[in-house]
Amino acid sequence: MTRALASQESTADTGAIMANPGETDAETLLAYGGVRRFPSARLTLFDRRTFLDPAACAALIALIERDRLPSTIADFNGDAHFRTSETCHLSADEPVVRELEARLFALNGIDPAHGEPVQGQRYDVGQEFKAHTDYFEPSGADFAKFCSVAGQRTWTFMIYLNEVEAGGATRFKVVDKIFQAEPGKLLCWDNHRPDGSLNPATLHHGMKVRKGVKYVITKWYREKEWR
Repeated sequence: MTRALASQESTADTGAIMANPGETDAETLLAYGGVRRFPSARLTLFDRRTFLDPAACAALIALIERDRLPSTIADFNGDAHFRTSETCHLSADEPVVRELEARLFALNGIDPAHGEPVQGQRYDVGQEFKAHTDYFEPSGADFAKFCSVAGQRTWTFMIYLNEVEAGGATRFKVVDKIFQAEPGKLLCWDNHRPDGSLNPATLHHGMKVRKGVKYVITKWYREKEWR
């Protein structure tokens, strides 16, 4: 079954069109309201302003502050400054996380069983995540470790939680697009091309914070159920 045909399979209780269990599509996302598609044939990329309200953003920031630890990366490339943020997984037992998960499902219709735990990230002055893709490189040393059970990452959903005084934007270098951090603003993209191959045009850079602190949450989905 092709990805295009699979996107027509069934309907969620919310009325959203369900995709393959670990995927969504443009029709589903654009039906949510307020979602905009970035005009490019190189990648499938969307944004939506004020996806989360200020109270939810504040509650998520508090959880990140409580549990943050130094970030790590798969397939370490020898650059100790490649990803310098702090990171934590947010407990699904937290009410604000449950509300976030429900809101994401209403947006994307992806079976929640295919989602990784919500990850929170904190960037202080000078911290960044250099240009990278979110999928795991099949040739990478850690590919089997991260993909043997749940498969490859399919979609990325990222939400800014605050306004950064200076810096901290997200740059998609291949398509020359920069997104500035805004409280509650969501970005999402398909990590594959329409033919199912991995898409290097999703290369993106969490640029250095120049002044202030940046808070972000990220939700990744997988080809198979997350275990």
